[in-house]
Amino acid sequence: ILAALETPAKGPPNPNIDAAAYLRLASEAIAHREPRRLSEDEFIRLARKPGVVILDARSRIKYDALHVKGPTNLNFSDITVDSLNTVLPDKNATILIYCNNNFRDAPHPMPAKLIAAALNLATYTSLYTYGYRNVYEHGPNLSVKTTRISFEGTYVGR
Repeated sequence: ILAALETPAKGPPNPNIDAAAYLRLASEAIAHREPRRLSEDEFIRLARKPGVVILDARSRIKYDALHVKGPTNLNFSDITVDSLNTVLPDKNATILIYCNNNFRDAPHPMPAKLIAAALNLATYTSLYTYGYRNVYEHGPNLSVKTTRISFEGTYVGR
């Protein structure tokens, strides 16, 4: 894939978009991510530690309906240099992420995504690209009705 990207672009050049760098960093991020996928117990234990940030990158509407108790919400489409400097100024902070595909039985606030398009993958890659290396991801797919992870929000289907 990278070799194909070394061929000159057919459209107008844009110095603000670098597909080859994206693919290189995404590959690094995915390798970095694998040992940082947490079980339910590990997620709960880390979430209780002082200074740990739980980041929910879903839309505000989905977040308001149902989210893990205590997170910071930063919609994925709003991740920028400035927003990260405001919301996550310490690049060494421990950050926990989760997405719709980590939880089931709440189709309105947490609709399933295609597995190759899970928000965890994009969020982890994005945070890695911005220089965050202390990121951990909730790994399993659990029922919101039986998990020991605490939730809050306006969703009444639980």
